[in-house]
This record gives sequence, C-alpha cells and structure tokens, in this order.
Amino acid sequence: MDRVSALDESLKKSLGPATAKVMAEHLGLHTVGDLLHHYPRRYEERGQLTKLAELPLDEDVTVVAQVADSRVLTFNGGRGKRLEITLTDGSGRLQLVFFGKGIHKPQKDLPPGSRGMFAGKVSVFNRKLQLAHPTYVPLGGDGGEEAVDSFAGRLIPIYPACKGLESWKITKAVDAVLPRAAEAVDPLPPALRAGRGFVPLPEALLKVHRPATRADIEDARQRLKWDEAFVLQVALARRRHADAQLPAVAREPVAGGVLDAFDATLPFTLTDGQRKVTAEIFADLATEHPMHRLLQGEVGSGKTLVALRAMLAVVDAGGQAAMLAPTEVLAQQHHRSITEMMGELAQGGTLGSAENATKVVLLTGSMGTAARRQALLDLVTGEAGLVIGTHALIEDKVKFHDLGLVVVDEQHRFGVEQRDALRSKGKQPPHLLVMTATPIPRTVAMTVFGDLETSVLDQLPAGRSPIATHVVPAADKPHFLARAWERVREEVAKGHQAYVVCPRIGDDESDEGEKGGKSGKSGKKTKPSPEDEAEKRPPLAVVEIAGQLIAGPLAGLRVEILHGRMQPDDKDAVMRRFAAGEVDVLVATTVIEVGVNVPNATAMVIMDADRFGVSQLHQLRGRVGRGSAPGLCLLVSEMPEASPARARLGAVAATLDGFELSRIDLEQRREGDVLGQAQSGARSSLRMLAVIEDEEIIAAAREEATAVVAADPELTDSPELRTALDALLDAERERYLDKG
Repeated sequence: MDRVSALDESLKKSLGPATAKVMAEHLGLHTVGDLLHHYPRRYEERGQLTKLAELPLDEDVTVVAQVADSRVLTFNGGRGKRLEITLTDGSGRLQLVFFGKGIHKPQKDLPPGSRGMFAGKVSVFNRKLQLAHPTYVPLGGDGGEEAVDSFAGRLIPIYPACKGLESWKITKAVDAVLPRAAEAVDPLPPALRAGRGFVPLPEALLKVHRPATRADIEDARQRLKWDEAFVLQVALARRRHADAQLPAVAREPVAGGVLDAFDATLPFTLTDGQRKVTAEIFADLATEHPMHRLLQGEVGSGKTLVALRAMLAVVDAGGQAAMLAPTEVLAQQHHRSITEMMGELAQGGTLGSAENATKVVLLTGSMGTAARRQALLDLVTGEAGLVIGTHALIEDKVKFHDLGLVVVDEQHRFGVEQRDALRSKGKQPPHLLVMTATPIPRTVAMTVFGDLETSVLDQLPAGRSPIATHVVPAADKPHFLARAWERVREEVAKGHQAYVVCPRIGDDESDEGEKGGKSGKSGKKTKPSPEDEAEKRPPLAVVEIAGQLIAGPLAGLRVEILHGRMQPDDKDAVMRRFAAGEVDVLVATTVIEVGVNVPNATAMVIMDADRFGVSQLHQLRGRVGRGSAPGLCLLVSEMPEASPARARLGAVAATLDGFELSRIDLEQRREGDVLGQAQSGARSSLRMLAVIEDEEIIAAAREEATAVVAADPELTDSPELRTALDALLDAERERYLDKG
C-alpha cells in the first residue's frame, strides 16, 4: 500500500499551499494522482501557431503566436500610457493590452518578430479580440531557449487552465510530480493488458504529459481511455452481480385474471415492439431475483401501456405495484389515464365492480387528510393493487401489504435514496422498471444506467400522426410570428387545441441563471451583436405572453395558464378543463413536458425555443399529434440565422428521431454535463473518454468487465483493480454511478 500512498499524497506537500489551493478550488485537483490524471487538452508544436480566428469569447485561453507590431499610446493628456501588441498567426489577429507602469517589461520582452505563449481571458474592445494584461512566456530568440526547452521539446502540452493558473504553470507542476507516475498501480489484469497490446500505466502517463511524438499521444490516449471505461464498467458489473444475488418473489402472470380482462377491452392490438418488450419484462418478473430494467421509448410509443400491463400481471400474481412520478401534475395525469384505460377494472371493492377488478389509488403530498388516510389504509390491507404517487410514497408511514413491482417514471428526476427508499418497502426487494421518454444513445445507457438491462420501444402505435416542425425567426421575419398565431387560430377553428410554451413563469419571479451578454472588459462598450441582444433579454414568461395573446393575436379564444408555482388543485383543474376541451390554448412552462396526454391538442408554439435543450424540445413536441389529426410544432427564436442556437433548432425541425437528436444534444455538451449528475454531483470521472465517440471502447470494456466480475466478484485476484476502483469511485460515489 506504500506504493499507492505516493499518488494519494496531498499537492500541498509537492507544490506548496498557494498553488495547491488554486488547483483544489478551481480545478478540483487535490492529490498527486489527481494532477497526473489532469491531461493536456491539446498539444502545440514548436513553430506551429494556434488559430487566433477561432478563439472563444469570455474564456481563459493559451495561445502560441508571433508579435506583428508593438506601440505605446498615451491618454489623459499624456499622463497615462498603454502598450498595445498585435499577435498574428495568419488566420487572425489578437491584441494584447498592458497599462501603466506594467508596460516596460512586456515592451522589452516582446519585440516585433518574437514569439511567445500568452494566456488570459478573451474579450472584445473596439471590435477587436484582446487579452488585457495577459501572462506570457517568450519562446525562442535571445535568452529564450531555456523557456522553450522547459516546454517539452517539440510538443507543448496545453492544459485546461483557470484564472491564476495558466497552462505553463500547470506544466511546471506536472513536471514536479511526474516522477511519481512510476508508482502508479496498474488496474488492468496483466492478461487483458497483454491481449490488447496496451502500454503499462506509468508509461501511458509519461507519454500523455511529455510526448516525444504524436504516436506517443495516441498510445497514451488509447490506454487511458480504456482504463476509464473498464474501471467504470467493473463498478457497474459489480452492482449488477450484487443485485442478481438478492432474493425476490417470482411474479408470473395468471390466466383469467385482471390482465386478461384488461387486454380484452383494448380497442387496438399491441405493436410488435410492445409485444417484444413485454416478453422481456414478463421473463424478468418470473425469476426469483429482482428485475432491474430500463424501458426507453419515444414520446407516444406506448410505454405507459407496457408498464400498466406489467403492473396488472403482478396484481394477478398476488402482489402490489407502485408507480412513482416526479411531479404531482404527472402523478395525477397517470392516475387519470390509467383509471380511464382500466374502466370498471379500476373500481375494485366498490359495489357492482367487475369480477377481476382491483383498486387504483393516488397518493400525493397535497391530498386532504381523509383521502390520504383512506389511501394508506388501502395500501396496507392490500385492497389497492395499484398506487400512483409522488415522493409522498416514500414517507415512513406508507406501508404496503406486498409490494412486488416499482415503476419509476422519468428516472433522471429521482435520486438514488428515493428509489432505494421505495424498494425497501417490499418484504423482499421488489422488481424495478425504470421508464424514460428521453432517448439515450446506447453508450450512455451502458455508462449511466449500466446496472439496468435495457429495452427500447422505437415503434409508434398505429394511428399516431406525424408532427411537422418549423423554425420561426421572429427577429429576422416578424411576419412569420404573426402567421404562427394565425395557424393557432386555424387549428382552434377546426375544433382542436394548442399549447404555447415559455421558459419562465414571470410574475415577480427571479431571473437567476439567465445568460448575460458578452462585452469588452476594458473601458468602451462595443455595440452588441444580435445574438448578444437575444441572449441578454430575460426569457419570455408565461404570465406576460398570456396577457399579450389574450389582448392581441388570440383575442376571443379561451386562453389559460399552467405553471409549477400554482396550487396543485388549481393545476389539476386547468389540466382537466384542457383535457375536456373547455380551453382552446394553454400557455405553460415545461410542466407539460412529460406525461400530459390530450389527443385533441394539435399545435404547439415554443417561445424562445433556443433557451431549451435539443432533447427537451423533442419531449415538448411529443405532446401534440397524439390523436388522428397531424401535429404542428413552431419553434420561435430571435437568434440570428448563422448562430449555433439556430443550427440546433434546425436539427430538431429536420428529424423526429429522438435517438439521433440525443446524439446531437450530447455532442454539443461537455461529457461532465452528461455524467456529472450521475455521480452524485461529483466531478465526472471521465477525463478522456467521450461517451459518443468511444462507443466501441465502452462496449468492449463492458464485456471484459462482466467476465472479470463473473469469475471473481470480490476482485480478490486483482488487488490493483480493486485499489483503482476504490480510488476512482469511493463507496459513496459507486452507489450513485447510474443515477441521474
């Protein structure tokens, strides 16, 4: 264990308290091992200049470039001095600015024709990109060879940096701890490493930080990516193995029960996809180990029906089933749609109910005392076969007669404690079915939901109508927005209904989290671009937009609002009126994103659509076109045509394939955004692995990990792997691995 402790040593000891403090606070690096796993973002070759034309605004950057010219300007009647240096690389220009007494050293260090490395935050002044008071290191020229040599010969590593800790300071810090790489414990079993031709871990760490050639970088990256994928998949494989050892009551469907009676009332036949997924679920339910299955389905693919049939099968087998929804609106919606689908079969215990009927109860935090007491009684006596509820189901006072199946809707909204708390209510662990309408690429499912078997519903039921999606450029073409409201009126005139979705509630709501505009930091303000203007404006709000529509383009129509801050009873009343056709247009926040099912709603206008993520837009769009009439979704945006935001909206308009859109969504976000939350909000353990690009590595690592854990669940023959697992994922984080 002494070998391991070298990498666990605090950076304070190796680098001093000041540097260690910045590394801990800004980069999340605490130990020698953390720093050795802080890999360069890219590498510059000596003589190769970075593209200044592609610098991102408002970000800390490091560039290697040549000084084109240098001049000292005076201001305040000659009392103030400013040094302006222009850098060039052939693709663009960047201005450096130094003020006051600080101008003499850079003026001497950086004559025209010299080269250097420069770091700072990119801003705009007088329409020019600039770095104000950047830190720098001259490269080459008189007296500069020492600096060049210190930057690793031909390949200069550029590290993810932060204010107060530029890339070259991180380079020096890495130099100080790099000899410790020889003591890194190699987690890969020797046979696996040899079989795949990987370099040893110490060698990979040396090559990634101080490569002699591009081939060194590739060797290191392949090895380090594999380590991340493999250790992660071993953790998940151990979870799957442990879950498979738990006892559960087998719940086999019984002929002639409530499920058969329900199937006999269905006015349609199941799709091939629904039949296939149902067979997988029923096979799991029939085993004496708990089912752990993820049911992915496109919006409208019939996931709720599949889940309901599984719940009824468990009721037939003598158990109870609980469905956990993330919001009261969704719980009430599920309860309403399930009782409507079941008809008399949901009236168990009442006079004249069907012979095989069971009782379906709702349990939410805002229920009245009498209704709540009755629901709790129905659960503990077993009178209620099905319960649909929110977090209220998790409370200690909620007791079940015999909980056999837990269905979790929209898994990404629940934490692990909530899921496990509900599972602990069974006499033995109940079976678990997790549903999500957010399509998840296969690699993400393997990485984030790695302990769940996956079923996919990718077929839409017959009778579902196509949805036409169009981008409405409100700033470029205001008449397009006027036409959008005309289209809403036309749909209402045909007897249909519409949604208008806004990103914000309004009504004195705080606007925290809004994006600020980008502006120069050095005196004069530049004229903001149309993109800045659109971003700077507060997001459009339900309350204001509803008022404008009622007084303007939708005057005379029945318009109501719905948002998360309304009282639960009020929300439910609005949804009931909308479902009954008593409201023409519902102006709402994303509270309608999942589960709301009104087949007569055919049109949706999403205001400030650029403020929503790709997958979220796809979710929202799925609320229309649920009946026999075609759906229409209009994405309103003030962003200019050439902006990335408009390109994103164009992608949503171009395809109805949620899996394709989820890939686009993922490619546009950092890996940490995708996996960070999955690990208890801790920093993502993935530093080099990219879940979309490295699909083959993840799939292969999962296979190898499953085999290793099957042969040796406690990893007694692989102490190095066990150590790496403990270091990367302590017990707490391992519990959170697959949770979003």
